[in-house]
Amino acid sequence: MKIRVYYEDTDCGGVVYHSNYLNFCERARSELFFKKGLTPHQPREFFVVKSLEANYISPALFGDELFIKTSLLEKKSASLVLNQEIFRDEKLLFSMKVKVAYLKDSKPSKIPNDMFEVFKND
Repeated sequence: MKIRVYYEDTDCGGVVYHSNYLNFCERARSELFFKKGLTPHQPREFFVVKSLEANYISPALFGDELFIKTSLLEKKSASLVLNQEIFRDEKLLFSMKVKVAYLKDSKPSKIPNDMFEVFKND
């Protein structure tokens, strides 16, 4: 998924604020669903972030066009581990390993097949 860095994403020096990398990755995960005609959230069923490990490599700047790549690393019945990377051109700026759990009625639940298909690597 491509995104542009806007002024609101940056600090006073034009550098992307650290928490916005997480927002960019969240947006990219949602877009995977939207491209398949699905939504990541139903009234009683949804994914939540259980844990993440982030690696800030090089700063993104105001006006940059970024590309977010998401790939599936591990699947269990009620959770997934994803790798997400943010690039400017070919340069890796940020990487994150994120574990998401699927909840139904606030309890871990088996991920429906159509939801799992969204994260299959092409």
